[in-house]
Amino acid sequence: MILESLAVDPATFADATGWESKPEGLCKGDQCVPAPEAVTADGLLDVTVVADRLGMAIVEDPDHGLVALGPESGGRALTTTTVPDLPFTDADGNPFSLSSLHGRKVLLVAWASW
Repeated sequence: MILESLAVDPATFADATGWESKPEGLCKGDQCVPAPEAVTADGLLDVTVVADRLGMAIVEDPDHGLVALGPESGGRALTTTTVPDLPFTDADGNPFSLSSLHGRKVLLVAWASW
């Protein structure tokens, strides 16, 4: 999630992450994490508190006024091993789907020039 502020509207946060601000805390489905200090006096969510409580990585770019908030990790582990069926192209330019490798272990390596 890319943000322009460390305070975000709870509805916007819920739409982007699935985590809703409720009286019992931050909730996603049946899972709730107590975080009374996450809601500011003006009703916004303090992203630094939310990131800490949910184990989300947070990176700030002050030069551009942006904040990148990663998905919850539960620490150092992934929350799921399910990968969406992303469209790829094989070495010959033919369409390729990860679902064609169903039942096999797959290693994805991502690279970016920036």
